[in-house]
Amino acid sequence: MSGNRTFTMVKPEAVENSDSGAILAKIEEAGFRIVAMKKLHLSAERAGKFYEVHNERPFYGELVEYMSSGPIVAVVLEKSNAVADFRTLIGATDPSEAADGTIRKLFAESKAKNAVHGSDSDENAAIEASFFFAELEQF
Repeated sequence: MSGNRTFTMVKPEAVENSDSGAILAKIEEAGFRIVAMKKLHLSAERAGKFYEVHNERPFYGELVEYMSSGPIVAVVLEKSNAVADFRTLIGATDPSEAADGTIRKLFAESKAKNAVHGSDSDENAAIEASFFFAELEQF
């Protein structure tokens, strides 16, 4: 996966607001290819496992509750320089600080409800993708 794949998920509020299609369209328009995709509802246990890296932080409980509050769309993306290019496309975590035209500027409600997750490194992209998808499910 190194360098050309990343992982994202459309978060519960964006799915609830019917923004998944528009978000995925922006991703494809930016030159990313969808390698794997599924819609699912994370249990609190699975959300906690995914965000386990943050379990010592004060926001962990709220994050787990939020991420298990409704369906998400998990997606593996492919493009040269995928992680960095995707993080540019989604914009700053706080939508008020995100650049115009970025996914978070267009679709996020707040810093906490910021529409999409984006992997922060090639290593984490591989780990996160494998959390949701078997190798045979990635095309």
